[in-house]
Amino acid sequence: MCRSVLFALLGLSLGLVCGFPSPLEEVEDGGKHWVLIVAGSNGWYNYRHQADACHAYQIVHRNGIPDEQIVVMMYDDLANNKMNPTPGIVINRPNGTDVYKGVPKDYTGEDVTPDNFLAVLKGDAAAVKGGSGKVLQSGPNDHVFVYFTDHGAPGILAFPSDDLNVKDLQDAIKYMHSNKKYKEMVFYIEACESGSMMSDLPSDVDVYATTAANAHESSYACYYDEKRDTYLGDWYSVNWMEDSDATLAHMKVVAFQGQSKGGAAAAPLALPPVLNPDLIPGPDVPLAILKRKMMASNDIRVARKLLLEIENHYKVREKMADTMNLVVQRVTGNSFKAQEVLNEKVELTQHQCYQSALTHFKNTCFNWHKAEFEYALRHLYALVNLCERGYSTDSIQQAMDSVCDPKGFVPQPY
Repeated sequence: MCRSVLFALLGLSLGLVCGFPSPLEEVEDGGKHWVLIVAGSNGWYNYRHQADACHAYQIVHRNGIPDEQIVVMMYDDLANNKMNPTPGIVINRPNGTDVYKGVPKDYTGEDVTPDNFLAVLKGDAAAVKGGSGKVLQSGPNDHVFVYFTDHGAPGILAFPSDDLNVKDLQDAIKYMHSNKKYKEMVFYIEACESGSMMSDLPSDVDVYATTAANAHESSYACYYDEKRDTYLGDWYSVNWMEDSDATLAHMKVVAFQGQSKGGAAAAPLALPPVLNPDLIPGPDVPLAILKRKMMASNDIRVARKLLLEIENHYKVREKMADTMNLVVQRVTGNSFKAQEVLNEKVELTQHQCYQSALTHFKNTCFNWHKAEFEYALRHLYALVNLCERGYSTDSIQQAMDSVCDPKGFVPQPY
């Protein structure tokens, strides 16, 4: 018997088969399938997240779950983006088919928020702001499937302009469990350090989870497309989705992803193998795209401009690392202790301290919701370590105030 909370990186098939109820059990209990799909990013260089989300919709839709029971949240700035060489079409693998057509636009643009996500998940229509107003109306016999894809850091998942923290997510799950909002619920989370979002979940709430990484690792992008100059997918996500496309009929996960009408699983799709997945850690994607574009350019002026962008990117990274180093030194009082803090990775338990510290860092030093500062997410573990060592929120915030430029760091133009 598998544990109620199941974590896996890429060994998904084994975990899903041993952990989830059978389709027959789902039919007999009279319940429904409810699905919440979220892509939390925007921008062309983050193409892969919304492509993942669109593909996930096609899987559950193809397997018979009606749109009335599916909620999709995504910024929706890809299909008609000026950088899209195939207007109106989004793909999730090399030479892939369109995964955008038919996707519901329940919450798009600035309506893709943590508050709306939590309201939709809990079925709280009154708390929703903007969008279609659709929420999960699940009950005690229902199966709920939640798929989230975007950037992350210890204890948070990023949305376009805000963050979802682990405490709010787990409080929502506990609320749903105590109010009988599901029979069983599954989370697939594609984000760096995504394991931190489920590590403290109680074992008796009938929630299963797989994540793209543990609490200390990056997730991986894949499938670089030279025609689009971006990555088409995320490795964890395309693994479970392409596996679902090809073998869904043989996997018990259909209890959550649905079955095609008539009771039989949808016919498997024949997917040609991708020989080179072009794996790259998620945080390195913007830099990798710039390097690939420069190497592919035959125009010396374009290549020089891209080189300047690359140099500037490295300067911003260096500035963020130096800033966090100085903040930690100010808090700890000496460089030796600072290096200890910067070199360790510990589990997050001091949620209030950490949430206050990361919010202040975002507002005072580097707002990672701006594309040029996205890499700041990689330094938040230092704030976890400071809080876990017992340093006060006031001392951490004062250090930030003394180190960070109140006018903000401005990258050099190119």
